[in-house]
Amino acid sequence: MNTTETPAAPQFPKWVGPVIFGLTAGIIVVLALLAISIMERRWEAQRPALVLKPIAQWEPNNAVWGQNYPREYESYLRTRETGTRSKFGGGPPRNYLNADPLQVILFAGYPFSKEYNQARGHYYSVTDVSSTKRVNAKTPGTCWTCKSTDVPKKMAELGVDNFYKQHFADLKSAITHPIGCQDCHDPATMNLRITRPALREAFAAQGRKIGDATHQEMRSLVCAQCHVEYYFRDKYYLAFPWDQGKGLTVEDFIAYYDERDFTDYVHAVSKAPMLKAQHPDFELYSQGVHAYRGVSCADCHMPYRSEGGVKFTDHHVQSPLLNIANSCAVCHRWSEDEIRHRVETIQTKVLATKAEAERALVQAHFDIAAAAQAGVADADLAAARKLIRHAQFRWDFISAANGAGFHAPQEATRILADAINEAQQVRLDIARRLAAKGISATPKYPDVSTREKADAVMKAFEASQKVELL
Repeated sequence: MNTTETPAAPQFPKWVGPVIFGLTAGIIVVLALLAISIMERRWEAQRPALVLKPIAQWEPNNAVWGQNYPREYESYLRTRETGTRSKFGGGPPRNYLNADPLQVILFAGYPFSKEYNQARGHYYSVTDVSSTKRVNAKTPGTCWTCKSTDVPKKMAELGVDNFYKQHFADLKSAITHPIGCQDCHDPATMNLRITRPALREAFAAQGRKIGDATHQEMRSLVCAQCHVEYYFRDKYYLAFPWDQGKGLTVEDFIAYYDERDFTDYVHAVSKAPMLKAQHPDFELYSQGVHAYRGVSCADCHMPYRSEGGVKFTDHHVQSPLLNIANSCAVCHRWSEDEIRHRVETIQTKVLATKAEAERALVQAHFDIAAAAQAGVADADLAAARKLIRHAQFRWDFISAANGAGFHAPQEATRILADAINEAQQVRLDIARRLAAKGISATPKYPDVSTREKADAVMKAFEASQKVELL
């Protein structure tokens, strides 16, 4: 009879059991910590919704909003910083007239020839508009429109038309809070909203409904409430030159203003009826590749940040070049140095073309003045004056916009090239008219190479209108 022996149970070293127990316990501890971390992050992300305090419909004080949204408010407060600076923007305010005295001549006869400074961050909006030399006793309340969270409340109290009709000085005591939360957000839902009527009216003028805009589109449209080209219809009512059947190009706006025979000022040198571009950032952006790709203003200038389990929008509105990692590098997989170099190269080329346009425009203004001194009739100068009106508006459309042309560099260069072409057409026309009077010499262009020299030339024009150019 055969018998089968039962094999002996394997014998493990005594240390194996404790090791397995230790590893199992360690895994359990790690999983527990991971679960706790996940729950903490979820709780942190949900916590703001549990402690929100009601905010009034037209609450202007940004600090009140900051009690519910401390991260957003803290980042907004950084707009008071003036130590940051990109190559062509940011940092301490630049005095454009000191840096570029040709603009003293280009804006001759208009307050921008007296003072024209780079704007500071949103935190300073009320301070800066209150102290500018361009404000005087005749300035309408309209000039407060984009400067304060107090504006929608005053518009609700007075009515939009009556708000615009107020004198700037009469509203000064009631408008104290700078640009902030209430300008763009509904206090009950925090949804983005339009609080300035001019943009709604502009959409309606084009047969569009602003209420149909997507959330991503609203991330640009809240900026477009103010960062646009505008004018004062009937000398006080804020309106955009957007019209049925027209787009947002510089040609559309020139046609709009010409059809209405609208003029901002008469040039002190050439006597041309001039247009002053404001800051058509949204319109220029609309012609660029970022708009085509659906990238919003906020994506670049107010990128998302994360702290713990909370993702929020950085309200430190600034140049993307000062925060490349969170703005540009989200889409563009180059080094920060490469991105900065590409952007600054584009801006440098646009600004070089802008400088050429300025020189041509200044000479054209003096050419027209020389023709007037030579006795050329106003009727014969009308075409040249209209052409320089168009040429300078093209230049100003790029000059007044932020970003040094980067929002749409090809469009910016095209517009500036057209400005140069039109300015040179003016000069050719004047040369022919001077030749018809037996004058073949080029006009004597005054020295305007510094702010002081440019100011002196303008004082002479304004005092006597007898500056000798021939």
